[in-house]
Formats: sequence, structure tokens, C-alpha cells
Amino acid sequence: MSMLYSPNIIGQNNSMVNPLKISGNARVAGPIINYEYKSLNTKKQLKELNGILLPEKKRFLIKFGYKFNIRDRCVVCGAHHIWEPSDVLRPPIPLAHVTKGRPLQGTYCPRHASIFKQLEMMEQQIIAEKHGLEFKRYIPRPKLPQIINKGPIVTLTKEDIISLTAKGWEITPPVADNINAEEKLVLLLIELKGRIGQIDELIGE
Repeated sequence: MSMLYSPNIIGQNNSMVNPLKISGNARVAGPIINYEYKSLNTKKQLKELNGILLPEKKRFLIKFGYKFNIRDRCVVCGAHHIWEPSDVLRPPIPLAHVTKGRPLQGTYCPRHASIFKQLEMMEQQIIAEKHGLEFKRYIPRPKLPQIINKGPIVTLTKEDIISLTAKGWEITPPVADNINAEEKLVLLLIELKGRIGQIDELIGE
């Protein structure tokens, strides 16, 4: 039977666990996967996620305090994980009742952090449906440079021509471009403004 390596969990001596036993247990640390809901009702799905992310309580006669309320430990399963500041999956400070209550000292492991993101999207979806809005999942996209977004320049505005002519550039229309006398007059006036701007710069120097 194949065995899987288990993360360093407090109170667990065996480092090898049976994958068949943890396949249906959402409270155990493991790979990052989307949680499959047992109910089709949105409110019940939200309740399921809240139940998974509740911190594990101490079991000593009465349930008092939290078992894994330690720095860099998952408050749900006890797995040790140190988050990088730039990690997009990095969760906020866990609360005693997931979305409310006092803040805890621990954190979430990558598995439960992904489930927490699922919970946040579920809450946003409920709010959007309540107000009659369309819910769209946030998909981060890389920010492209402005030059790549613009592409090659095929047209120039009036301000562009004046600015370039003032810097010493000579702007001429393409040879194959047939323009009438009125358009030529407009271009000459714009070029004249650019020349005047060039003269102003030379005088200013």
C-alpha cells in the first residue's frame, strides 16, 4: 500500500500516514485542493467551510482553549508552516470563530489557507446575489508594461505632433496618403505651433 509523508504535526508520532484514511478528512493537512461540498445549498456550504476552519480545541475533560494556538502552526491541524510576505495564498490572522472572535497566535497551513480563500469567495458570492449583482471570481493577471499594451503607434494626436516638432522632429505624412488642401492647412498650422515651441525653447536656453 502506498504511503504519504505527513507534515510535522504536534502530538503525532508517526510521520507516515495511510492516504485512504485522510482522503475524506478536510481537517487534516495535505495537498492544496478545492473542497467538494456535500450540500447544494449555499448557506449549508458556508456552514461546512466554517466547520472545517474552526480551530482544534484541547480535549481534557472539558474542551477549553485551543490545541494548536502556537506561532507558525496551523490552528486546525497543527502543521508547521512559515508564510512568505509575498505569497498570494497567505491568510489573515485566524479568529476563534473563523470570521469573528478573538485573534489567535497560529496561522493556516496551505491546505486550510486555500479553503479559507474558498470561504471568502463564497461570502462575496452570497453578498453579490443578495444585491442582484453578478459575481465574478478574481483571477490575478500580470501587469504588462504600457508600451506592450499600446503596441505600435500608427496615429499621432495634435499634442503629440506639437511636442515632437518642438523637440526637433519633422513629422511628414506617408507618401501614399492623399489629403486635400484643408487637411494640409491644418497640418501646417500644427507644425507651425511646433516650430514656435522650438523657438521658445531655444530662446529660453
